[in-house]
Amino acid sequence: MFLIFLRSLLFNVLFYAVLVCLAIVALPTFALPPRAMLTVAKWWANATLFLMRVVCNIKVEFRGQEKIPKGPLVIVAKHQSFWETFALLQFFDRPIFILKRQLTNIPVFGQFLIKTGMIAIDRGAGVKALLDMTRRAREAVRSGCQLVIFPEGTRRAPGAPPDYKTGFAQIYSACGVQCLPIALNSGLFWPRRTFMRYPGTLVVEFLDPLPPGLPKDEFLSRVQTTIEDATGRIVDAGRKEQEQLIGSAPSYAATSG
Repeated sequence: MFLIFLRSLLFNVLFYAVLVCLAIVALPTFALPPRAMLTVAKWWANATLFLMRVVCNIKVEFRGQEKIPKGPLVIVAKHQSFWETFALLQFFDRPIFILKRQLTNIPVFGQFLIKTGMIAIDRGAGVKALLDMTRRAREAVRSGCQLVIFPEGTRRAPGAPPDYKTGFAQIYSACGVQCLPIALNSGLFWPRRTFMRYPGTLVVEFLDPLPPGLPKDEFLSRVQTTIEDATGRIVDAGRKEQEQLIGSAPSYAATSG
């Protein structure tokens, strides 16, 4: 475990060093179209995957890439870690994330989010926030973007009971495009509230797209069932691998929050 600690420490130093360097590189892109800034963000994602593999012995496996539809799309992904907020960028031509407004207040980083058209919402604004979010999401998708939503709203540890909100169903209905569910087990390897990074195979699984126009209740049920079934399967496999690599899966991995 001490070796994992040292590798995690080194990884975090390099991770933030790369982030700072690329943030400087990206400064000129403020004068360019958002696509230029997204290109730099994708470089960051790929550099991070390299560091994870070389420093932390975390392999990343993306399954079902052939299922990703072309063109405008609504994506609903399981959210266990900070990792998926940038690692999914590489698979979409014009990704737009829905995120909490507080992130846009972070110096420099927040300006990058605004420049790239990310949709920031005030969670305390209730119905008004949902209506505004739906309007902006519809406009983004109609312009050809791929909208990425974390339907539980915040990170949930592997094994925590699911907590799907219902607002994303309204966005799906308003956008009128296919929905791509995504399952993953990132929380086993890049957990929240700790700098530790645990070895193993991080899996992202792109699932069968859902057609547009499903009734709200059917859509909500199919999204949750599809994502949770696949997530449970790959989390169980990840835990077994960790038990072989380090003797046991991290105990906090099954806790909520």
